[in-house]
Amino acid sequence: MQALIAELSRMIDEADREGANRLIDRWAATHGYQSALSEVLEPLLREVGERWEREDISLAQSFVAGKVAEDILNKALAAAPAGTLREVRGTVVLGNIEDDYHSLGRRMVGTFLRAAGWGVIDLGNDVPAVEFVDRAVEAGARVIGVSAMMLVTARGIRAVREELDRRGLSGRIMLAVGGAIFKVRPELVAEVGGDGTAENAIAAPALMESLRERSLRGEGQ
Repeated sequence: MQALIAELSRMIDEADREGANRLIDRWAATHGYQSALSEVLEPLLREVGERWEREDISLAQSFVAGKVAEDILNKALAAAPAGTLREVRGTVVLGNIEDDYHSLGRRMVGTFLRAAGWGVIDLGNDVPAVEFVDRAVEAGARVIGVSAMMLVTARGIRAVREELDRRGLSGRIMLAVGGAIFKVRPELVAEVGGDGTAENAIAAPALMESLRERSLRGEGQ
């Protein structure tokens, strides 16, 4: 298995998405795509995350890793009988804040979350604050993830915090924020009322798990 992970890692370095898919397809022909999620995808993403921490992988390479993960996940979902692939970590509501249309980062976050076993409700671009909270309440989600690319749109995330406060949901539903502007201005996380942010899409599952645990602890569960 380690040899397979090493070969996939090499293909990611070389941006060989098609080669990675062919290799996984051959493995899944014997073991199945559902097994590929736990036996191939999870260790691969763990290695990618460790390499990112060591600054041994580029943003472009992490993007390819995300696309390979998305490919595996989609094949596993297509091959699975209805109801056999269930999220085990809960649900996250994702979207770009109102007037923001930069979807790439959000979509990568969604891919890594699904690969890590989260249920993801992706509301898309230009999402009003009220809709984020409505969908989170409806789905029983413990975390809302809001993305914005630029300062002018990122400040609109404050409206999500205000809506959570207004309904008495702050602390029960956590607010994760992300996007390029938060790397440039990390103080913006607190300014818009965010409960946390991740360095990149690879780190998003760990952030969501941390926020979910904080939510549960706050209710004494």
